[in-house]
Amino acid sequence: MAQKIKILPENLANKIAAGEVVNRPESVVKELIENSIDAGAKNIDVMIKSAGKVLIQVADDGEGMFEEDALLSIQRHATSKIGSIEDLEEIGTFGFRGEALASIASVSILELKTERRDQELGTLIRIDDNAVITKEKGSFSKGTSISVKNLFYNVPARRNFLKTNQTELKHIIETFKKLSLSHPEIAFKFYNDDDIIFDFPVSSLKDRMKLIFADNILDAVIDVKEITDYISLTGFVTKPAYLRRSKGEQYFFLNRRYVQSKIVNHAVFRAFENVLEKGDYPFFVLFMEIDRKKVDVNVHPSKLEVKFDDESEIHSFVQAVIKKTIGSFDLVPNVSLSGSDSGRESLHFQSGSRIQRDDFSDRPFSSQRDASLSRPAILSEDEVDRLFDGLSRELDSGSSGSDVTAPFDEKQTTEVYHEASALQNTETPFLVLLHNKYILTQIKSGLMIIDSHVAHERILYEKAMQSFEANIPFAQHLLFPQKVNLDPADFQLVKELEPYLTNLGFELKFQPKNTLLIVGIPSDVKVEHEVDTLLDILHEFRKNEQISQLEVRDNLAKSYSCKAAIKAGDKLTENEMRILVDKLFATSMPYVCPHGRPIVIKIPLEEFDKRFGRT
Repeated sequence: MAQKIKILPENLANKIAAGEVVNRPESVVKELIENSIDAGAKNIDVMIKSAGKVLIQVADDGEGMFEEDALLSIQRHATSKIGSIEDLEEIGTFGFRGEALASIASVSILELKTERRDQELGTLIRIDDNAVITKEKGSFSKGTSISVKNLFYNVPARRNFLKTNQTELKHIIETFKKLSLSHPEIAFKFYNDDDIIFDFPVSSLKDRMKLIFADNILDAVIDVKEITDYISLTGFVTKPAYLRRSKGEQYFFLNRRYVQSKIVNHAVFRAFENVLEKGDYPFFVLFMEIDRKKVDVNVHPSKLEVKFDDESEIHSFVQAVIKKTIGSFDLVPNVSLSGSDSGRESLHFQSGSRIQRDDFSDRPFSSQRDASLSRPAILSEDEVDRLFDGLSRELDSGSSGSDVTAPFDEKQTTEVYHEASALQNTETPFLVLLHNKYILTQIKSGLMIIDSHVAHERILYEKAMQSFEANIPFAQHLLFPQKVNLDPADFQLVKELEPYLTNLGFELKFQPKNTLLIVGIPSDVKVEHEVDTLLDILHEFRKNEQISQLEVRDNLAKSYSCKAAIKAGDKLTENEMRILVDKLFATSMPYVCPHGRPIVIKIPLEEFDKRFGRT
């Protein structure tokens, strides 16, 4: 019987292995630069011709190799990085598999020059198109230089799959930027067809970011820094005003190795969830340092994937750190008018600035009190609930947004005069409701404008999320329970959501034939509008399900806050406005509503001075 199973020739096995390690010129650049970093290089030069199809050369001033090591380096599974299973569990270098050079050499013409600092002569090794290895001695630059010519010349199918030079060069540059970003202590140069494209001197991370992204990149990001004994996270995340429409601008480095982690990406997105609109993505450059035994980078030959021992812990840590970072920043945009080249004036939004914890110096206060106190409350939770309950009843009684008092009406002028006079004797700013939509209030730097509807949305959203956590339902009972006939789909949805609706304050009873009895409602829901509000919440919940993949509690809290909040046109008393503002700035994110819309803007006093010719 003829033998069917046989050992593949080494050159064929190398070509097969090369398919996993080297799939395009960018892969070669990545492997060679990582070897240079492992060799302790302080300067790394990358030279490319025809997007790497004709030539890829990486030269460094690292430690170099002895002749014997140079010959071994082009063999499969030859590496200086690990020597035992224990080493594999605690990988501290970029390379460790011992496959890269052998794989590259099997699909190209490779030339390696290397010379150590303590030797007068170095070694040159060349592998030609017939896989013949030649060795020479000579005087070379200290370090190692590897040239890869005619990539995939002997694998036509793989070469045919390569994209245009423009596309392949784009991938190479992206990888070059990632590696140079993670090692600002190394000088990098990049040449394309003999033209120098990038010249990154040794620098700090911030200076390296300016060179890689833009001179003003630091104006668009916030510092991230959380150091613990077990895990550390540092770097930068974008300010919400500079969210991107690209998925490709998220850079995560694990122990300085660029990796792709869905866990980390999702955690950052969740931290930004109330700021992101559909299609937005946060830009970030994050560095995580963690015990190497707690992660596995040996998942795939490309070494881009990683597995954590405890993924949920990593997710929680990253989300908490990013949320804390965003919360330390004043996200209220300053609005100003400035001229354009055409001579016309346009509206400009200037980003906010970092604030210290519990700094309320540029926020409105409802009464004279110490500004250093953390999130002061002038009423208890019960009193606030009763006030908003009363607010709902008043709004329901028919106050209309069209009932606007003339600006120089005698009664209004007298009220404003008295308020302005009182302001001179206290630190309490007066509040004005503009067209029953926007609350205007004086702050230290000028004028603050608050959208009353989305402000109430933010308050109700956080209150709803706290209700889910507390699991202590409280409903105000109706004198006359309301019967609702639902279609089967909505009836089933209410059944699924009943535990959460109960926590919000709804008390429901299910009856035959898809009939629902509303016995109690949350204090924030308008009396006599409970049926419409519940139906609106269900409709909004379904809409959110279609648009984005939200967790059930988050979706319901957003749906509830949107439909239970006061509406544009609802009239507010001065006391109601004050409590609304107080409660807004007691939330964790008073700058944007749960759907990402801005709540607050500022107009600086300087802008008014400029408008009135005082500058």
